Amino acid sequence: MDAPRHVRDRDGTPVVDRLPSRASFPVRRVGTRLFSLAPGQLCRWRANFRFTGCQCAARWWYEQWTVHVAQALARPDLFHDAEWTRDRDDRVHLYGGPRPGRR
Repeated sequence: MDAPRHVRDRDGTPVVDRLPSRASFPVRRVGTRLFSLAPGQLCRWRANFRFTGCQCAARWWYEQWTVHVAQALARPDLFHDAEWTRDRDDRVHLYGGPRPGRR
């Protein structure tokens, strides 16, 4: 899957990477650094995918993800009305054309 992965950089800074995957469209053959987090930062990643169970079946489905990540103390309202330090939007039009909301 294309799930984000949380690791720490050499200097101890938390980073979020997207792992490579061939199970979805658009296909990503290499990993991608989504963001590094300094203390107090809030980040959001948005993406959408078309998944297929197997090459031999014509079955597929869509998913749209919104992932919130923070290097901050947890609290119930942390992401409500947040001011994002980084807001990465990797949504694509799954049949070609402009990205959603970019017409």
